[in-house]
Amino acid sequence: MASLQATTALMGIGLAALILYLVRRDHLYLMHGLFWVVVAGAAALLGMWPGLIDGLALLLRISYPPALLLLFVCIVLLLKALHVDMVNTRIERDMRRLNQRLAILEAEIRRSRDKASSSDIPHP
Repeated sequence: MASLQATTALMGIGLAALILYLVRRDHLYLMHGLFWVVVAGAAALLGMWPGLIDGLALLLRISYPPALLLLFVCIVLLLKALHVDMVNTRIERDMRRLNQRLAILEAEIRRSRDKASSSDIPHP
């Protein structure tokens, strides 16, 4: 059991180090990196002290502690997916508005050019 604890703890610490590296190299947005560092820290913590999940399950009166862990992981991933969908919706909405503004500006430029070119033609 000790080797499993060490392996889980090392994987959590390694994941946290990788995330910090990606944030530092600007491959991952800081707020997203913060979320994943918290997740990696929780994995390392549970790897070092697996009795924490057992105690929490006992406190919540859940008879099978791994079920609590899986439930917690599912909820966190569901919330993360919901957040990603909300951000994508905002980006798509902003993109549509930006495209509309660009179309309006192009139409105004076209109108200005047409007006300028029509005023250059001498009238008999």
